Amino acid sequence: MARRNTTAGDQVLAAVNADFFDIKTGENENNQILGGEWWKGLKVTDSPFDTYDNVHVQFALDRARQPYMDRFILDGRAWHRGTMTPIISVNARPTATYEATALYTPRFGSHTPGSSTSPGVPRSTDPDAARDTTLAIAEAPLVAAGQRGDTLLYVRRGAVLATSGSAVPPDGAVLSSYGPRAKVVQAMGDGDTVRVLLTTSPRLAKNVTPALLIGGWPRILRDGVNIAADAATVEGTISRNAEVRHPRTAIGYSKDGKTLWLFVVDGRSTSSVGMTLVEMADYLRKLGAWQAMNFDGGGSTTMVVDGQVVNTPTDPAGERAVGNALLVIARH
Repeated sequence: MARRNTTAGDQVLAAVNADFFDIKTGENENNQILGGEWWKGLKVTDSPFDTYDNVHVQFALDRARQPYMDRFILDGRAWHRGTMTPIISVNARPTATYEATALYTPRFGSHTPGSSTSPGVPRSTDPDAARDTTLAIAEAPLVAAGQRGDTLLYVRRGAVLATSGSAVPPDGAVLSSYGPRAKVVQAMGDGDTVRVLLTTSPRLAKNVTPALLIGGWPRILRDGVNIAADAATVEGTISRNAEVRHPRTAIGYSKDGKTLWLFVVDGRSTSSVGMTLVEMADYLRKLGAWQAMNFDGGGSTTMVVDGQVVNTPTDPAGERAVGNALLVIARH
């Protein structure tokens, strides 16, 4: 990723791996915003390893480069002819089983998810699959028509389909709904204006949408206090991740928000056994961090400085392909 950006003309000073991800597909588990654009938006973290369904911590920057750290969820809404419809997910299949609305952009791919499974939940995990396959579906193609503040403007173009798997317009999106919400999407007429607001809850200062949002698991420092030991209760961190020494990647920032730490520790070797989350939080606090969170670790842990990997990745093949990364890029 650093090499790709360097080839494109960016000066990449440093980079670390970031969010946990599906190792088969590369899809990250949390919200992701790049350059103010939502690549993925969720109400609940998309992780198979949670002790319970919950929201993981995420790192955000606003356009003034002010850092934030919180358990952000997608706050999405679509308006059409005075009716507001909640958007449950962006570029991800909703997990609700009764009714839900999702927004799919070209970042997801050429088509929305197909109908080989029930609309909201994979059939293999859905106790009410027979009922869900009878739910009404409506998918409305939208063409981008500009932006007013943080609100995206779309124009409805083309037929509203009663099946999933619609083509996503390259210059727009698809609003996909099932259950009772499908009636609202079905009523959107060709040429109608649809307003879409995608932001976070909690909001950033001045209610702005993040310019960058990237996830991890869990938060380890809050206001200078080591809270890593609370991770199992607050974010459902599994014991083998939190309480055993592993290679680690983390991010932290100072109380005034002017200093950022990208932190990597090697592990699983004779030269370094790694750290627990509590140990890593203590170390970052000694460095001066006021807020900090854990990124994916183990074989994913990687740090690049000036184009070179500077840690020792533990996978037999070396550096692992990861779902996303956080790059520090110099702007001139």
